[in-house]
Amino acid sequence: MVVVTLGVYWMIYLRGLLVPIIVASLLSVLVSPITIQLEEKGVPRIGAISLTIVLFLGLIAGILYFVTLQISEMIAIWPELLRKGREWLWELQLMGYRTFGFQPTSQMNKLQEMSAAVLSDSGSAMLLSTTATLADTLLVPLYMFFMLYYRNFFCSFLYKLLGREEKRRINRILLRIYDVVHNYLAGLFIVMVIVGSLNTISLLVLDIEYAVFFGFFAALLLLIPYIGVIIGSLLPITMALITKDSPMYAVGVAGAFMVIQFIEGNFITPCIVGSKISINPLMAIIALVLGSIVWGIPGMVLALPLIAILKVVFDHSERLKPFGYILGEPSGAEMAAWTADDDDAPAPKKQVRNKIATQVIDEVA
Repeated sequence: MVVVTLGVYWMIYLRGLLVPIIVASLLSVLVSPITIQLEEKGVPRIGAISLTIVLFLGLIAGILYFVTLQISEMIAIWPELLRKGREWLWELQLMGYRTFGFQPTSQMNKLQEMSAAVLSDSGSAMLLSTTATLADTLLVPLYMFFMLYYRNFFCSFLYKLLGREEKRRINRILLRIYDVVHNYLAGLFIVMVIVGSLNTISLLVLDIEYAVFFGFFAALLLLIPYIGVIIGSLLPITMALITKDSPMYAVGVAGAFMVIQFIEGNFITPCIVGSKISINPLMAIIALVLGSIVWGIPGMVLALPLIAILKVVFDHSERLKPFGYILGEPSGAEMAAWTADDDDAPAPKKQVRNKIATQVIDEVA
């Protein structure tokens, strides 16, 4: 408990250092195949790494340029959106008055007081946080360059630290971590493109403004498992409520996003990402909560890949294997052995279940 407490303390205290380094490490794993292919074609290592990072930054710059254009267009029609938003808010206030007896003027006063309190209390803190985040983001490409350049050097360090006799096991762990992280990130990128396209098509069918922006923004929030989809659907739902005369458009947006999320969770992600990160949902949610407590939103984004890396390390250590086991998904046989009550089951079904349970116990033993 002392070690865990000190570890969490230093993770919080060194957030500005650790988060960019971890992000750079994961992105380095993602783009490393490009660097390796360029080196195999005779490009010097420095040139290959520089070209890889330039291509990666070019992709990010293109995405940011598109987002900036969309936001600029929304700013141009902001007065109209604000007017419709006030009308919609007034309708909600009247509904609250008819249902609960709240006076509309008191509701507005409370909203204004809350907004003023939030701005006065956290305005400077938000400014400082944004400045620090931008500074940390600028360090990520630099960290990526040196991680790609010194990748063999870091492996040699692990051999010296853990002993040459552990070289084979270290290589297995590193290759497994590379496989998990690379396939997860590459697969997640493909999933976001597919889901963003489906979101955009559904919003275009419903004639929601800025369908491309809202569709791919919601897909980008897949980086935050379980929670990101809910957050991403709120913006187009709000836009539908403000810009459309009927609330059924907002209901249609919510329904379309629910269907797409069902398809993504049950078909798209399992087929593309597969079982590269076999973390059970309970541990994934706990990791998200802990990540948000320690590092905020970056912690929620990094929670799943980090816990997957921990599982790889635990699975390759005899003393830590039980922790890797509890993080993973239970097998079908284990679930089937304990899900139903033997007293309520028919005799043939009880015999089959008892046989499965015996096999599971023998395998574990």
